[in-house]
Amino acid sequence: MTGLLKHLPWVYLLIVNLVEFFTMYLDKQRAKRGKWRVPESELLFIGLIGGGIGGLLAQQLFHHKTRKLRFYFAFIFGTLVTIAIIYYRYKR
Repeated sequence: MTGLLKHLPWVYLLIVNLVEFFTMYLDKQRAKRGKWRVPESELLFIGLIGGGIGGLLAQQLFHHKTRKLRFYFAFIFGTLVTIAIIYYRYKR
């Protein structure tokens, strides 16, 4: 069991960043088709809890939400959360 717990921070970061990336992709596709959109609050929340890298990558690849500064700030904060998790993991 300790082996799984050892990798839990990496699993969390991978999942939250993939979720953010694909949610941004889905929202962009829906925006193009004029369909129901993912609420901005959800995109921001996922970015803030560690999905910043996925969000920043999706912004650049899909040119989505690039004019909204709050997304940059949320994704940068989420990236700092990622750095903090990695630092805490290796500090011990």
